[in-house]
Amino acid sequence: MIHGFRQIASLTLASRVLGMVRDMAYSYFLGAGGLMDAWTIAFRIPNLARRMFGEGAASASFIPVYSEQLERDPDTAGDLASTVVSVVVAITTALVLLGWLGMGLYGAGAGRALPLPPDTNRVLTLSSIMLPYMVMVCAAAILAGILNVHKHFAAPAAAPVLLNVCIIGTLAVTGWALHLEPEQQVFYVAIGVLAAGVAQLVLQWLPLRRAGVTLRPAWAVRTTSFRRIMWLMGPMMVGLTATQLNTLADDVIAWWFSASPQKGPAFEIMGRTVAYPLARGSVSHLYYAQRLYQFPLGVLGISLATAVFPVMSAAAARKDYAGLLATCARGLGGAIFVALPAAVGLILVAEPLIAVVFQHGQFTAQDTRRTAWTLSFYALGLCGYFGQQIVTRAFYSVQDSKMPAMTALLAVGVNLVLNLTLIWPLGTAGLAASTALCSYLQVVVLVCALRRRYGPQATQGLIVTGSKTALGTLIMAAVGGAGLVLMRPLGASFSADLVRLMVLVLGGTGVYILVARMLGNEMLAMLLGRRRADAVGQVR
Repeated sequence: MIHGFRQIASLTLASRVLGMVRDMAYSYFLGAGGLMDAWTIAFRIPNLARRMFGEGAASASFIPVYSEQLERDPDTAGDLASTVVSVVVAITTALVLLGWLGMGLYGAGAGRALPLPPDTNRVLTLSSIMLPYMVMVCAAAILAGILNVHKHFAAPAAAPVLLNVCIIGTLAVTGWALHLEPEQQVFYVAIGVLAAGVAQLVLQWLPLRRAGVTLRPAWAVRTTSFRRIMWLMGPMMVGLTATQLNTLADDVIAWWFSASPQKGPAFEIMGRTVAYPLARGSVSHLYYAQRLYQFPLGVLGISLATAVFPVMSAAAARKDYAGLLATCARGLGGAIFVALPAAVGLILVAEPLIAVVFQHGQFTAQDTRRTAWTLSFYALGLCGYFGQQIVTRAFYSVQDSKMPAMTALLAVGVNLVLNLTLIWPLGTAGLAASTALCSYLQVVVLVCALRRRYGPQATQGLIVTGSKTALGTLIMAAVGGAGLVLMRPLGASFSADLVRLMVLVLGGTGVYILVARMLGNEMLAMLLGRRRADAVGQVR
């Protein structure tokens, strides 16, 4: 498991670094205004599909059933994989056609009676270009699941690199070589997303031959295995993507409640004039903050969950529930060990980090302050985001997708209420705080359900691990805070912010690892691979 984790994490790190370069290109060329707001909303739909399928529902429902089929009847496993790919392509193609139909009806005048913001047309045009990406990324996700079952992790983990390369290349060529205006650039970037989808499919397809897997069009939808996958997939889409659904809600609410030249500074409700609580560009500030807190989540949180999931699925297939719970407990321990210091670190370095990464071109110092404020509240939920990825997969390994789906729906509902409440006193930070709180709500409910159903081993050792991690994080935070005070005379400039960032990141990481070793935190040894990989699945 740990070998797979390290391989996935290293390639995902490369993707996340390129993703950060992509976001730097966004901030340089598109800034944090109305245009970037429109792009963010438009890309949410296909990107949500990528989150749902690429990091969740399709592979989470497919892997346990496909693994079981390989052990029981390898000859029919290929037919099952072919059918799943064919059905997913058919469903997503139908969704694309329905999306185009709805947008066409709106353009023909059917949507004029709806109270939509004035810049809706730009959002819909960009969305219509990128909708086919859903088909390609969802098919690629199934192929990635097949490769993971066959212990091929490199190609699936490298696929997101292609998306980042295509977007960065399109922005660079259209901006620096063709000198296009941002209003024109953004449409070429949408086309670049489609090119990335094709490249991701090709990248997943080639290793399948080496794995001995042959796929063909198939429609064996009446088999028991296929029905189980479809039965699991729907609830899993809700359960695994609660955080992404909450993030989408954050963006849509920010879009609606932001003042702009087109909408004016206030709106009418029940005969009263109410000022908008947010300024133009709030969706962009949310996006940039999300990208920064999702960096450790994607590199480590999802990588750890991806590596843990096959181990838990194999234990469940053997009816070894003690082994499953032990793996879950150690996965949660690893999540706490990484997420807690990452959260505190993000809060400490928020302003210098954003200034160094994004404050170029169209991105201003005011944008930096607003994004840093929002990032601090997103970071508070990092342990919840990590834990959510682990504990939901514990349920999926026993092919129970209903409980995660129910808790996800609860979290989404609570998030909507908190969004509309906290947006007034806290602005965009209120939206971030709501998402963070709901991630903990979902984890607590799921862990309690897991303990009640299978026993307390699901949280075995977490108090000790959490205490050691908290102490190490506290010492790291004290050292980092002192460093910030000592570096105040450096002033405010790019070079000063870069020095602050490097000193805090390198120094804080070093202090944390040193304290973890002194305290004997076993999570450090586990994640560095200094224990046998199968130790994760042993009961302690």
